Amino acid sequence: MSNNIYLTGYRCTGKSTVGKILAERAHKYFIDTDGFIIGYAGASIDEIVTREGWDGFRKLERFALMQVAGGERQVVSTGGGIILNPENRSLMRETGYVVWLKARVHTLARRMTADAATATQRPSLTGASVEDEIAAVLEEREPFYRVAAHLTIETDGMSPEEVAEEILRQIKAESSDQKQAR
Repeated sequence: MSNNIYLTGYRCTGKSTVGKILAERAHKYFIDTDGFIIGYAGASIDEIVTREGWDGFRKLERFALMQVAGGERQVVSTGGGIILNPENRSLMRETGYVVWLKARVHTLARRMTADAATATQRPSLTGASVEDEIAAVLEEREPFYRVAAHLTIETDGMSPEEVAEEILRQIKAESSDQKQAR
């Protein structure tokens, strides 16, 4: 397994914020696949989806992951839907350690409402109310997050720093267990 760490989860679970902290503490590079896509396409995600549809965005997302997966010593914050593609799930598991950041629907709705970037840069996935959309999309995606993840962290009530520390603690414990098993 590579020494990359992939952070997956729904919007506003803290992937980018936690990822930056985690990268600094683990002495790794931080990469955000959405940032990669925005830089590559020269457009916001909302503009890409408007212009090319979700299928076009998902193709760019696959391209971004393939580029990033070749690197080492990275903490990679992924887009919430990257796990929809089985090839993406396999690639992340093959080239790193996948951490699923989870939060309750109410927590995610509160974070999304408070995050101006989410409203201006992210199109709605379903057109439903915020909480209804979150619940519906999570119901669809949770099996994929579960299959992709090596580790799941419940982020409700935790600061980004606490989440980063918990990830490092659990990865270290697992690594220690694997060494003892040899």
